[in-house]
Amino acid sequence: MASRRAPASWQGGSTARRRDDGPAGAADEVADPPEVDVVIEIPRGSFLKRGSTGQVDFVSPLPCPFNYGSVPSHIGLEGDLLDALVLGPRLPVGTRVRVKAWGAVTLTDRGMSDDKLVCGSRAPTALQRRSVLWFFRFYAKCKGLLNLWRARPGRNACDGWCTARAAIDRARPRDDAWRGPPIEF
Repeated sequence: MASRRAPASWQGGSTARRRDDGPAGAADEVADPPEVDVVIEIPRGSFLKRGSTGQVDFVSPLPCPFNYGSVPSHIGLEGDLLDALVLGPRLPVGTRVRVKAWGAVTLTDRGMSDDKLVCGSRAPTALQRRSVLWFFRFYAKCKGLLNLWRARPGRNACDGWCTARAAIDRARPRDDAWRGPPIEF
């Protein structure tokens, strides 16, 4: 099997976040990305935004361009299951898939950090990375408007890329005491 070389935008030695199209320090991650189990909550092309509890959060005016779900073994910084998107063909709701996590995007929603792992069977292309960032920048603006309408204050923004390992390390393992997110999303 031929070794895969990291794209130039992913090379570097730091795990610090960057606002460009790739995380600093991801060269090692491309060679040996962590694998995670993801349960799909929102199939690619769906207009319904569901949370980890299965409840509909809102109906989007635009379809979700990725399969979106969560890693049931980890709790993210905002207290809900760690989010993950899976690149590739549409997957049905409830599908559980083991995939490689190639990086992550950090979103701030109402002032809370919310990492989203970027997963797939192979490393995303530069175009896919830019598309993921564009989507979350747009999504953060839309979510900010929805939060304003719902009277839920706080900063909403896409804070850029980080490595998947950094996002997983910031999450905590899920235990039997977890009963769902501590606040409404």
